[in-house]
Amino acid sequence: MSRIDQFESLFKAAAHPVYSPGEVSIRKVMVITDHDADATGAYAARLRAGFLQTLAEASEWIEVPAGQMANLGELLALTERVQPDLAITWRNLHSSAWRWPYSLGAVLEVLTQHAGFPVLLMPRPEEQPLDALPAATDEVMALTDHLVDDHRIVDWGLRFTRPGGELILTHIEDSAAFERIIAVIGRIPEIDTDTARELIGRRLLEEPREYVASVAQAVTGAASTVRVREVVRMGHHLAEITGVVQERGVDLLVLNTKDDDQSAMHGLAYPLAVELRTLPMLML
Repeated sequence: MSRIDQFESLFKAAAHPVYSPGEVSIRKVMVITDHDADATGAYAARLRAGFLQTLAEASEWIEVPAGQMANLGELLALTERVQPDLAITWRNLHSSAWRWPYSLGAVLEVLTQHAGFPVLLMPRPEEQPLDALPAATDEVMALTDHLVDDHRIVDWGLRFTRPGGELILTHIEDSAAFERIIAVIGRIPEIDTDTARELIGRRLLEEPREYVASVAQAVTGAASTVRVREVVRMGHHLAEITGVVQERGVDLLVLNTKDDDQSAMHGLAYPLAVELRTLPMLML
């Protein structure tokens, strides 16, 4: 390695990722259900008073019960007119397919990818009654496969964490992908495989940990009572995430659903939304 390359590597290693806070304003909330108007109103009121008490400052709640919209096109047109900051709905809207836990339903899939606002995916009342929901969002988990510099997911996670609660910033490095890289390195005589495994593995986890530390510092500096925790490790994505959700008693999972390179839902968002059907999810 030349001296220039060595200097460049040292310079890059010394650069630490830093969280840059942004504001999350939620004033208009749209609640979309396939129940009648009375049931929808009661559902929204109970969410405001309990699980979603962090949204108390929202000044306008727009309820969209069954029968108000004739089709998906009308619903999308309504969201264009109203421009909500957040939509709340559940899986398999206007469909009996919720009885078979293998899909999300056309309304949710289109809404999460087409709309410019986040969608809070709640369990269907038929699968989990409101009484079974946590009393509040005390344990919020923000998940991404590129935690470093993903400021938006942190902003939204903090916004939904109740004062005194915990925001768990989670980054799972795919162990299978890592092992494939190490296997390739093992076929290159000029590179020591054990050294590469140690150094690459350490670096992959160091950056997200440094980023989480910068988030914790920013939150403390803002005099917030929210505690920031980290889960940064190697492992199998779906299994590790499911394990963390159960271990930490997560009340709300925050994750990205949009991908600039494709129209389909981003990464693990779809399988997680299908598998974890009783866990509320904020889909950005």
